[in-house]
Amino acid sequence: MRIRPLGPEGVIARMREIEARMERIFSLDLSKAERRVAGPPATPGAALGAGAGIGIAYGASPLDPFGSDGTLPMLADQIAEENGLDAGLFRALIRAESGWNPNAVSPKGAMGLTQLMPDTARALGVNNPFDPVENLRGGARYLRQMLDQFGSVELALAAYNAGPGAVRRYGGIPPFPETKNYVAKILGEMSR
Repeated sequence: MRIRPLGPEGVIARMREIEARMERIFSLDLSKAERRVAGPPATPGAALGAGAGIGIAYGASPLDPFGSDGTLPMLADQIAEENGLDAGLFRALIRAESGWNPNAVSPKGAMGLTQLMPDTARALGVNNPFDPVENLRGGARYLRQMLDQFGSVELALAAYNAGPGAVRRYGGIPPFPETKNYVAKILGEMSR
């Protein structure tokens, strides 16, 4: 018996069928948005962890980070609102940090959509930084903390990028080219 490849559309359709069966079997009570962006588990077996759903999501991937219906940006907007953040600011931060790739990992070890460092993720209660829902919530909480601590968008972005200690040490945006470019890039995207 020869098996034909399904192609991307066929895989998505098959995943939808599997998801429907799993929901009937386990009577899952996940919101549609959380199911659609739960993404693959970071490690085998991690799908059973908090916030990871059951690892059957199909909406967001590095090839289609927005999902076919724009789920990820809509979810980001909702989480921004929950944290009292400007949705445009939060979207620009995500674009600058990961390009909307939920599986992004920086050379320094920052992970997921909002590029949380492992210690920061733990401090924010993010168990799986590759779970877009957990990552977005953690990134939004962290940005809110930086805004509350520094009182300005520019300083909050600098602290998000270089760390709050660097902003305090330099009494403003640190003189690091990466941080200066980061702040300018996000502010520039917001003004478009």
